[in-house]
Parts: sequence; structure tokens; C-alpha cells
Amino acid sequence: MTARRASRTLFPVKSPAKAAPSVLVVVTSVGTEQQALDIAHHLVESQLAACVNILPGVRSVFRWKGKVQHEGEFLLMAKTVPENFERVRDLMKELNVYELPEILGFLADHADPAFVKWVAENATGIRNPSDDEEDEPGEATID
Repeated sequence: MTARRASRTLFPVKSPAKAAPSVLVVVTSVGTEQQALDIAHHLVESQLAACVNILPGVRSVFRWKGKVQHEGEFLLMAKTVPENFERVRDLMKELNVYELPEILGFLADHADPAFVKWVAENATGIRNPSDDEEDEPGEATID
């Protein structure tokens, strides 16, 4: 007697839905405007971040090597995607002259969907060759 295989009804298998993109805000601080601009330009030109805000006039009070320090700094807020965190962190560490730079990542729990889409499209981590073309003459500064 031959064993008979039970017939199976096949149901379509749903592939896992691709997670909606999210925004990661990576924060660091630097001592000079030039450092802030250098890091911001590197992050945006390399498409590791869609945007970097530079906030001048930040006052930091912290303990360093046993002494309380007071410093004027520039705070950078880079908007990227979570997959880019390690590369953003590495670039920030490389270009920051601080011995122990502050580098913190925060997921934006609530964000406008159109902005999230824009960040995901502009923080691909793949450099666009057209970015090598010169912009308008002049130097960017922070007011």
C-alpha cells in the first residue's frame, strides 16, 4: 500500500512589510565655527546626513579631568537615518578636535512624513558626484 500525501491548501505568504523610514538626530558639539562648518559640509556632501543645523552661542559647563570647565561651543544637529549612525559618528569623531567628543543619537518619535521621506532620500550614504561642482562663490557663515 502506498502512502498518500495529504493535500495542502497553500496560502499566499506575506513578505514582511518594509519598515517606514525614521529620522535619527545626531548631536555633537565643537569649539569653533570652522569645525562646525567642516563637519556639516562633510556629512551633507557625503549624503550621510540630509541636513545639519549649527547652533552658535552654546554655553557648556562640564567636569573634565577633575576641574569644572566653562566653554562656548557650537552645537550640531544632523538629521539622518538610523542605518547611518556608525558612519556619522566616525566622521564626527575624525573631524572633531575634542579628546572625547559628545556624540548622541536620538530617534525622532514624531516627525512629519514628508520630512522623513526627504531625509531618507537625502541621507543615502552614497555620495552624489554632482555635489563636487562648485556652488555660488562665497563662504558660508553663521549669523
